[in-house]
Amino acid sequence: MSQSKLTDRFGRTVNYVRLSVTDRCDFRCVYCMAEEMTFLPRQQVLTLEEIARIARTFVSLGTEKIRLTGGEPLVRKDIIELVREIGTYGLRDFAMTTNGSQLPTMAEPLRKAGLKRLNISLDSLDPIKFASITRTGKLSRVLEGIDAAREAGFKGIKLNTVVMKGGNDYEVPDLIEFARKKNVDITFIEEMPLGDISEHDRGKSLCTSDEVRDIVCQHHELIPTPEDSGGPARYYRMSDSPIKVGFISPHSHNFCSTCNRVRVTVEGRLLLCLGNEHSVDLRRVLRGYPVTDDKLRQTIIDSMDLKPERHHFSTNGDVQILRFMNMTGG
Repeated sequence: MSQSKLTDRFGRTVNYVRLSVTDRCDFRCVYCMAEEMTFLPRQQVLTLEEIARIARTFVSLGTEKIRLTGGEPLVRKDIIELVREIGTYGLRDFAMTTNGSQLPTMAEPLRKAGLKRLNISLDSLDPIKFASITRTGKLSRVLEGIDAAREAGFKGIKLNTVVMKGGNDYEVPDLIEFARKKNVDITFIEEMPLGDISEHDRGKSLCTSDEVRDIVCQHHELIPTPEDSGGPARYYRMSDSPIKVGFISPHSHNFCSTCNRVRVTVEGRLLLCLGNEHSVDLRRVLRGYPVTDDKLRQTIIDSMDLKPERHHFSTNGDVQILRFMNMTGG
């Protein structure tokens, strides 16, 4: 494929795409979606072939990294076939974000299909707290999934923890010890104001990355490292462990100046920014021009002019984006 670069008005090169494969999930995490969710009708959802076509077109435009997201991507029927297809595109990095519930049976098939890395959500090591955060999840199943991913030979495994003050912030030291024991990286994430939720006050529950880092530093010295995963995290290491500890800080240290990524929702909306509603309808182009990708390619190139300079997340709990995270793609 001929390579070219996607560049926005601010000189940022976009080479990382997050593709949502479903808005559905077997969990109902309190920071991600409402307990009673209405999911998209099937005809509004991109087919796996359409998702692959978008991926292939982005790769032809210089994309080096693709992450499959959801919802929970592993509840999508025939997801292994999509992984196998995208795995042939010669990507520098091919990853998936998952809640881990399906990994006990799917980790090995995913690895064999060509997936390179896994981000596994883990917000608590307390079974009762885990059940209250996920509403429907079983901690034992996720822990089994983490072990299955390690046994399947995934070298790149990272745990993602959304830290909520007064919720799970007291577990930060235990989560660090768990990551050290399992020899997997861990990233702590500030909660993002996506979707209207009633379970907790986001303004009061925001735990900044600086606060989380202070908690970690009570137990371990964190040494800054220049390592870059191609995403928004800032990484640190510890002198007595090979793992990396990352922090994603959309509120306190926004990463907009180096943003290299866009998202495609499962209904085919190309989102140019997580924290803004700028989007382009790729599904209309896909279905209006089913034979060649020329129009799709040009639409993606033109969309770069819509990418805003930065997002403006509020720290007082106000919801600026009404779509839930499962609609956006993780």
